[in-house]
Amino acid sequence: MDPAVSYIIAILLIALAFDFINGFHDSANSIATIVATRVLSPAAAVVWAACFNFVAAFLVGTAVAKTIGKGLVDPAVLDPHVILAALVGAIIWNLITWFFGLPSSSSHALMGGLGGAAVAKAGASALIGSGWVKPIVFILLSPILGLTIALGLTVALSWLLRRAHPGPVDRAFRRLQLASAALYSIGHGANDAQKTMGIIVGLLVSSQGLFQHQTGWMSLLYLPNADRVPFWVEFIAYTAISLGTATGGWRIVKTMGARITRLRPFGGFCAETAGGITLLMASRLGIPVSTTHTITGAIVGVGASQRISAVRWGVAGKIVWAWLLTIPMAAGMAGLTYLALRLR
Repeated sequence: MDPAVSYIIAILLIALAFDFINGFHDSANSIATIVATRVLSPAAAVVWAACFNFVAAFLVGTAVAKTIGKGLVDPAVLDPHVILAALVGAIIWNLITWFFGLPSSSSHALMGGLGGAAVAKAGASALIGSGWVKPIVFILLSPILGLTIALGLTVALSWLLRRAHPGPVDRAFRRLQLASAALYSIGHGANDAQKTMGIIVGLLVSSQGLFQHQTGWMSLLYLPNADRVPFWVEFIAYTAISLGTATGGWRIVKTMGARITRLRPFGGFCAETAGGITLLMASRLGIPVSTTHTITGAIVGVGASQRISAVRWGVAGKIVWAWLLTIPMAAGMAGLTYLALRLR
């Protein structure tokens, strides 16, 4: 096999490894509340979340993938070195934050890595300024939306159920939380798997000359433009994130599900429903958002509905610092990786 073709296939596999790590790293976002409320065991919860991550493949389009593939960086700048460096920067930051149990954003790590590698190659002009506006705005907006929807839902349901006996309410919401966790997992799969699809599409378009005259299975790797996402790319991206989710990430579950605020099934249902609605809305609009930011905002909203002191603001503050550092740190790591690749 041509070494150049082998290089592209290796990068494609690394992209799937990122997708797997994304599922592993962000599985806590999908299962934290349902585990913290003891509706499901951690093992059962990750299987539940993984199944609905994959279901998203048949329910949501590919608008987010197109944003990543051609909306953030000038397609003329994208090449295999840039994409490999972006993935390496994002993976390193994800593993660092996972090790320390910090729920940072895999989405923003990938965006930062892509931007950092592109700038290292061609300077700031490589970035499509208008393409970054909505994702940057949603860094602030997605947790606010999650918080607002969760707070409103919690207050409304509390008022409607104010005369109900706590026991039956708790049992009912233990069942309902299975549905809300499924909704959130569909939103997680829909938004996050598409980011890897976008990276793979960018890789294939930037190396189309290698595959234009290939035959057999390698002809599938020929992609002349980023206007569509081949079904096989969708399938392997959703499979990888689902398998990653199935392996779980217990360190972050403890931070998300118990240390921010204490949750019961009622609160878990409100947080997951708010997070799922926010993620599906963003996916339809083609906006890559952070599942971590969204569910954190929703959990804070549930806690704040009880009383402000119910939220452990010290833990929330550490999470915010991880958010603020993610894009620049991943960008820096990706930029250094790109320069190292050019020197070899």
